[in-house]
Amino acid sequence: MDLYFSPLACSMASRVALYEAGAEANYLEVDPPTKTVLSDGTDFRTVNPIGLVPTLRTDDGVVLTENAAILQYIADRFPQSGLGAAAGIERTRLHQWLCFIGTELHKGLFIPVLDRKAPQETKAYALEKNLSRLDYLDNYLKGRDFLLDQFSVADAYLVTVINWTMATPLIELAKWPNVKAYYERLRQRPSIAKAIAEEFELYKAEQARKKAAA
Repeated sequence: MDLYFSPLACSMASRVALYEAGAEANYLEVDPPTKTVLSDGTDFRTVNPIGLVPTLRTDDGVVLTENAAILQYIADRFPQSGLGAAAGIERTRLHQWLCFIGTELHKGLFIPVLDRKAPQETKAYALEKNLSRLDYLDNYLKGRDFLLDQFSVADAYLVTVINWTMATPLIELAKWPNVKAYYERLRQRPSIAKAIAEEFELYKAEQARKKAAA
């Protein structure tokens, strides 16, 4: 299978899940400004017209988009990994957390704050409206190792999003000690440590390319 990604973007969650599952995949880096696949110079939009990562092409040639859907596909494709949840209330809880991370944290809180073109008023509004989501998460994580009863694709997504606090000084993780402890603990997990280290190096190379082109 092929995973189209950009360094340290939300697509890193799929990389973590694939590493956790011990799955083989081709990792194809997409340059965000140009939507170019760096390995061959092709236009990524011929694969995903919206031009967003992650995008996954399965071994059967099916193209999947949207982070939560791809993560659930990986969990179902590799059930021995334990990344998913059994049918019933546990699977619904997994859906609940994937939705919460994707809407309340990823899109609701972090995207406005990370957007360099967003007015300061927009950033301030996003913080005022959505920091309470971190309060909720902090209370939930008290005394818990994972979002569910075991490490799941929801944790892979959450760690990826919390990792963005390194680039968002307006969100000081120390204010949420349980979230901070969760993040620091999970980033030592081999699959996560490997993904962060590899994508950080690719991110540095990406920034060097931008600087050279400026």
